[in-house]
This record gives sequence, structure tokens and C-alpha cells, in this order.
Amino acid sequence: MINIRNLAFKVLMSVENDGAYSSIALNNSIKENKLSSLDASFLSSLVYGVLERKLLLDYIIKHYSKIPLRKIEFETKTILRLGVFQLLFMDKVPESAAVNESVKLAKKHKLQKSAGFINAVLRNITRAEVKYTLPDRKKDEIYYLSVKYSCPRDIVRLWVKSYGIDITERILISLSGRPNLTARVNTLKTTADELISELNAEGVEAEKSPLEENAVTLKNTGSIEGLKSYKDGKLYIQDLSSQLCVKALNPQPRDILIDVCSAPGGKSFTSAQYMKNRGKIYAFDIYDHKLKLIENTAKRLDIDIIFTDIRNAQSDRRELPLGDKVLCDVPCSGLGIINRKPEIRYKEDLLNPELPKLQYEILCNSCKYVAAGGVLVYSTCTLNPEENNKNAERFLSEHKDFEPYKIDIGIKSVVKESENTLTLIPGVHPTDGFFISAFRRIKL
Repeated sequence: MINIRNLAFKVLMSVENDGAYSSIALNNSIKENKLSSLDASFLSSLVYGVLERKLLLDYIIKHYSKIPLRKIEFETKTILRLGVFQLLFMDKVPESAAVNESVKLAKKHKLQKSAGFINAVLRNITRAEVKYTLPDRKKDEIYYLSVKYSCPRDIVRLWVKSYGIDITERILISLSGRPNLTARVNTLKTTADELISELNAEGVEAEKSPLEENAVTLKNTGSIEGLKSYKDGKLYIQDLSSQLCVKALNPQPRDILIDVCSAPGGKSFTSAQYMKNRGKIYAFDIYDHKLKLIENTAKRLDIDIIFTDIRNAQSDRRELPLGDKVLCDVPCSGLGIINRKPEIRYKEDLLNPELPKLQYEILCNSCKYVAAGGVLVYSTCTLNPEENNKNAERFLSEHKDFEPYKIDIGIKSVVKESENTLTLIPGVHPTDGFFISAFRRIKL
């Protein structure tokens, strides 16, 4: 019999030690062990639950352990986190199972010396009438929010400064639980209504997004790749925020479009649909294997106007055709997709001051390829004004041949920003965290 807790331990160790993405490591474990849907669900709950609550779990462990947290070896700490999570946040797991299975897991990994310690900590938690008390919000609101929602203080402080307490807490609440899975209808092959009908017949719950007619929210999908509608190229996975980014860019048939940081290609595919598969899309990336993925997906979707090539958007000075539309969806800190990749929040260099400089260099290098009257969109999947609004403001101040281009896609900003910028905020908007800014070239 497969030990699901042991699989969770291995996935968590892979994420922490090897820098693996939780979603990829988890999916690989499910496939390799051929888990049933029930076991896969339990494994996912354990892995994501621990990652989403790591700071809170450590806060609780510190209150029950005589050994300082920094001196607890990592394998032992991981097992403790799993045990505490099951005890306090999984109602269907009996206390005895949470404790005993944690001790067995320690022994399985030859942590005999830690087994007694793990047993003592977990049993002390089961005996306590009040399991834990959060920090005093009135004394230190940042620390309180950091512990309650398991988000590092630097990030909480950034969001409070940028968006205020109320919006910050809505963002923090959105970080727990699995976000909606959204697909884009391939309008070159089908309609939203036809796709929803076909998905329903395949046992998938699907409904239209109220914000974008060709965005479909999915539930109970199982393996997406196994769906006939997927194999037939009638959909691809793309968050609503990315679809709205293309809507702001508004590509048209016969346009020349340049996507400078294209992989994995979703915005190029959606642009091709806006263009009715007429015109040219130049999709660039620095990795050949990512370009191959774009090419394969384009083939599945019956899109034949995408041309790929290796190119460094920051430094490449090769001549390109002038684009009617140019898209700079730049590398970023990823603060807008923490709910999809919960481990992101714990990266030490997340607020690296060098990142906005890199992004700005990509934007400045790419603007050279915008035709007169053409539109340039700069976007990120993060929630950090240094990477977002400040780069957009700086660009306009230093490039007098561009003017603000109003974003009018039916969504209102909830933060103070100019009409050519839009910050999508999870917990407020039904999207990932995302930033869009648009500019029009007024002369060459």
C-alpha cells in the first residue's frame, strides 16, 4: 500500500531542497504512483496545506518545542509541519492518525532520535485546550497578518504600503485554497457554448466568465490532456488575467505582432484568435525547449501565423519588422500567482531591487520595434509597484515618442493609478494578480 504521507514528505523535501515547483513535483508524484483521485486529493491537500501555512505551522511548533526552530533538522521540521497541519487543519484526519503516522514517518526515514520529540510535540498539541493564539493585532498588525496568512513580513509590508490594509487582507485570504482553473476557447475551432456543452459531456463542470466571453472556468477536469476537446485543440489553459492583457493589446487581422517574452505562448495563441489567424506573430524566448512547446501547441490549435526564434529581449539588437502591436510580458517576482505556486512567497530574493532594472531594459529595448501609431503593452504577473507602475511611469517620462494608451476592457482599478495602467488583484478581481500598462507610439 502506498503511504500518501510519505509521498507528501518527499514532494515537500523536493520543493525545499531542490527548488522544484510544487505543482510539477506533485503532478509527477501522482502520475508515477498512479494514485486514485481520492489519494491524489489527499496528497494535494497535504502538500499545498503545508506550503500555504508554513509560517503559521512554524509559529505553532515554536510554542510547543523546547528546541529552537532553527536547531531542528529540516527532515524533522517537515514531518512536524505535516503532523501539525493534519491535527489542526484537517478535520477528517483523527488525532491518533496524525500523531502515530508522523512518528512512523520519522522512523521510516531513520530519524529515530527525532521520533520521540515529534511524538511529544504533537501530543502536547492534542492535550492543549487552546491550540494556539495569534500575535496581538493591535501591537503589530504586520506581524499578525504575516503569521495568520503565512506570508513573509516584507511582502505584507509592501502590500499594505501599496494597496492599504483592506485590500492587502483580501489578497492574503486569496492565497489559501486552489484557485480557479480557466481555459481559453479556441475561437478558430469552436464557440464558448459549443465547448461548454462538449466539456459537460466529458464530465467537466464549465461555465463562462462574466468578464470575458471566451474564458471558461473549469472544475473536476481530471487530467486536462486526456480530454477529447483538449486533444482536438478547442481549448488551452490560460488565466483570465492573461486573456484580459491581450484584450487590452487588441490585436487585429493582418497585424504584425511581436511577443518578446512569449513562453509558454498563451498570449500569442489568444492574439492569433483576435487576428483570426491572419497576419504575423513573432514569438521569442531565450530557451529552445520552450519555443518547441509553443510550436507544438500552435499546431494543436491549428494556428499557423506564429513564427518562433531564440532571442534575448534585454540585449538582442537584431533588426525586426516594426510591429503594430508589441507585447512585453516580462520576467517578474511572481507575487500575483502565489496562490498557484505557494512556495514563491518564501524565496529570499523575491524583492530583488535589480529585477525592475532588468524589466525596464527589456521594455526600452522592445519599444524600438513599435510602428508609428502602434501599441506597446508592458505586463507582469506580480503585485509590486516597483516592477509595475513605477516602470510604466518612468517609461513615459523618458520616451516622448510614446503617449499613454487608455485601457478600456470593462474592469475598474481599485487602486489609484493612471488610465493607461490596470492592476488586477486576487480577492478583488476573479483573476491572478496581474499588471497591465499600455502605450501608443506617436512618431518614429
